[in-house]
Amino acid sequence: MEFSNYFPIWDKLDAQQQEVLRSSALERTAKKGTLIHRGSMDCLGLVIVVSGRLRAYSLSPDGKEVTLYRLLERDTCLLSAACMMSGMQFELMIEAERDTAFYIVPPDVFKNLMNSSAVIANYANELMATRFSEVMWLMEQIMWKSLDKRIAGFLLEESLLEGTKILKITHEQIANHLGSAREVVTRMLKYFQSEGLVRITRGTVEITDEKRLGDLLDDE
Repeated sequence: MEFSNYFPIWDKLDAQQQEVLRSSALERTAKKGTLIHRGSMDCLGLVIVVSGRLRAYSLSPDGKEVTLYRLLERDTCLLSAACMMSGMQFELMIEAERDTAFYIVPPDVFKNLMNSSAVIANYANELMATRFSEVMWLMEQIMWKSLDKRIAGFLLEESLLEGTKILKITHEQIANHLGSAREVVTRMLKYFQSEGLVRITRGTVEITDEKRLGDLLDDE
């Protein structure tokens, strides 16, 4: 894999900046389930996904998880290098949801480039703004949207990502994505099943009525 094919603003950089990035970028792989970033304990650097999928999530003091966003092919994450930004503390965990190949640009390298290049600084600001917008949208969903709609939305999104209506996912995993309790998710899924929207078996949730799940989202 060639780094230049995955860095979004490569063509806007001069030859020296391109060489710094190319020579410093580290190729890494992670097996499904591997935790690659542990909040303030780590300062991983700029992450660019080549293949696979990463999950960025927050972890509460009592161990409850909530998914903030996913990183798919060619997606970039700068919050994994938040330590290089003055005054910023962001407890972000990142794990591989699938076997994943990715690049890491070390934080000191990217910080130096940000300080010397307006193009890279603007790109970093846009990237941070986009991620924070996603997190704010999520907070609005948690605060104002009922759990049945959030579960319906999650199942439809997961089906789109996986390309199947039979989702190999546990109630615990759904709860972790949504920042809820497993017991609450189980009750809601059983209600969905009683209404003919899904079929629940051990370790799987099958969407049986995609249209009505979608209608549930539109029913405000």
